[in-house]
Amino acid sequence: MTTQSWHTARAAIVIAACALLAACHTKETLGNDHSALGTEHVCSSCHGMEGRSENPTFPNLAGQQKAYIVNQLKAFRGKTRADPHARTYMFGMAAKLDNPTIEGLASFYAAQKPAAAITGDPSQIAVGEKIFKSGIASAYVPACFVCHGKSAAGRSVIPRLADQHAAYIIGQLHAFQVQSRANVIMHANAIGLTDPQIEAIAAYLASI
Repeated sequence: MTTQSWHTARAAIVIAACALLAACHTKETLGNDHSALGTEHVCSSCHGMEGRSENPTFPNLAGQQKAYIVNQLKAFRGKTRADPHARTYMFGMAAKLDNPTIEGLASFYAAQKPAAAITGDPSQIAVGEKIFKSGIASAYVPACFVCHGKSAAGRSVIPRLADQHAAYIIGQLHAFQVQSRANVIMHANAIGLTDPQIEAIAAYLASI
């Protein structure tokens, strides 16, 4: 089996399994909004039933900015977000989502209670907080809060980072550094960060 055919088979298995999972749940999850009915259960197999993921490979979606979720799902559908996890997990999942379904999913997850904060090494968290609030002038790294907000809640198409899995944040910052995830602003902001600094930022964000 070639690498391409293996990935195709894997994607088919994942999609089939998620479709089966979707069929096992009831209507209540989306309340009165049926535009994404069933689809949120497919998402739940990786992101958790209400968007609070237990696996750091997959980001928490609960409480995320609606506009950001819409933007990212359309990027997955259009294959313009091409970091490794996007290719592996989301290209197939988003391929057939129409705009009303995307809007419904985004509304659903944005309305959910965010995940609980995770405490870590206080000294590492303190380093991350300093970078988040003040940046690193010598490395031309701006303060993260300027775009993401003082509480890291994000706004519009700028994502919420608070209470996100540290491992997920680390992976995305590395993706920005090597430009496997398209975002000119984040390429410039992340390139000057060292691995310990990235880990500190991620630990701080997971803790708030």
